[in-house]
Amino acid sequence: MQTYPGDFILGATAMGYLLIGLFFLRFWRRTRDTLFIAFTVAFWLLSANAAAFAVGHFPRGEGWVYLLRLAAFTLIIVAIIGKNVGKRKR
Repeated sequence: MQTYPGDFILGATAMGYLLIGLFFLRFWRRTRDTLFIAFTVAFWLLSANAAAFAVGHFPRGEGWVYLLRLAAFTLIIVAIIGKNVGKRKR
């Protein structure tokens, strides 16, 4: 089995995203704000994306792996818009 130098960086990135997700989960447990749970799920999706690249050795042209990243950023955008629209209605 051949290892690639970038796998270590991708693994560290995946771990970092996972820890950031746990950080937001702690805030969600304290405040029960949906913005924090959305950020938690988004960062865990980004962690899964980095782990998929590290473990799977996908070529950069494979489009389906980027769907995790697209879902994460879409979730963040929807959560921020929902938070701002919710403020305006109050």
